Amino acid sequence: MRRLSRFIDGRDETMYSFSLILIAFMHSHSSADGKTVSGVFRSDAAREHHGQYITRFLYHGDHGLMSYRLDNAPLAVQKEAKLLLFQTMEDFDNLSCLERVAGARLTITLSTEAHNESMPQQSSPHTWHVMYSDRYTCQEEALEDVMEGVGFQLVMLNPDSAGNPLDHFSGEEAGLHSFYFMLILAYFVACCIYLQPLWQALNKGGPMHTVLKVLSTALLLQGLSVIFNYIHMARYARDGVGTPLIGGIAEFCDMVAEVQMLYMLLSLCMGWTLSRGRKPQSRPLQWDSTPASTALALGAVFTQGALLIWEQFEDTEHHSYHAHHTVASLLLMALRLVLSLLLASVLYQIISTERSTLKRDFYLSFAKGCFLWFLCHPVLVLLSVIFNEHQKEKVITIGVILCQSISVVILYRLFLSRSLYWEVSSLSSVTLPLTMSRGPRGRY
Repeated sequence: MRRLSRFIDGRDETMYSFSLILIAFMHSHSSADGKTVSGVFRSDAAREHHGQYITRFLYHGDHGLMSYRLDNAPLAVQKEAKLLLFQTMEDFDNLSCLERVAGARLTITLSTEAHNESMPQQSSPHTWHVMYSDRYTCQEEALEDVMEGVGFQLVMLNPDSAGNPLDHFSGEEAGLHSFYFMLILAYFVACCIYLQPLWQALNKGGPMHTVLKVLSTALLLQGLSVIFNYIHMARYARDGVGTPLIGGIAEFCDMVAEVQMLYMLLSLCMGWTLSRGRKPQSRPLQWDSTPASTALALGAVFTQGALLIWEQFEDTEHHSYHAHHTVASLLLMALRLVLSLLLASVLYQIISTERSTLKRDFYLSFAKGCFLWFLCHPVLVLLSVIFNEHQKEKVITIGVILCQSISVVILYRLFLSRSLYWEVSSLSSVTLPLTMSRGPRGRY
């Protein structure tokens, strides 16, 4: 927390601290669904909901496997316990209890302590939903007593590259582990090349110092998220559970980066616009905060933070970038669209009244970085409808990470560009970092 605070100035410290506390509190209460699922089969829960929902898994290939282990097999036999597998949950709420049980695509009787069930062959990947049912699930009479539950462990496996059922990853997660590894490698190479010049630029200060610090913090948080996701999925590949805490920290890093970038981009745009009328020639293209711009940025930040927390409560699976399964996700994407329109309007006002070609180019490049950051998630969610079920999550996750990384690179190049940055600003070269007059010319 203290390290993060050093990258932001004093007036923003309270806002960031409050955001971090809220998100950390949310993660301490969230849970995760793994592909090795442990729990208790409960007759009362199955009776109340016409079947106790356990989990889902997207099988691909011809050698999928589902295995279970029970703590009390005789009690399961006494209850006539069974697992019901469905390939679709559409119109499920409109079915009666008996219709649900009879409509199961596959039924597995829980009659032994342990059992391995081979999944039916299928031509394309399909999601299977697992529910628990017993003799009391559809009973109309009230239960005389609450019977003891049956502890279980359920393991679902896809075929690996050799065709053996050893892969814990669901179909929509396959390949993400390798993607995170390649991304870590790319971050490492970029750090080796650009870390020293960037550190020197940050130490020099200048009018864009705050912007560069926020960008650096957002990039650092993105890198940490990638590392934590890789660690979580590396463990997940071995046991099907992974480390939910590490997965939660990865989401935490992503959300803090989102909050930081939102505050920075709104503050910059609104600060530029509101300051042009009262002092059009002083401090151009800087973080020129005003009470109005700060209030607007804080309002948007708290709204986004509330929606992010709501989204986590509605969708407890660990996804850094959720699709459109919940109301909170839809509202969050709508907020990003509204913010994009607001930024477009603000930047259009600036560009339309700007006479300098260099400054217009500066603002246009800045607009590209802004829109890429805000619009990549909604656009990719809309485009994902044309892909198959097992491809949607990978398209959204990989696409958002790459687009936001490109957005940060665009903004870095814009604010660190020696020629454009030097020529656009009307400040003295004595106060500018990365100018020809400070330090050796061939340093960068």
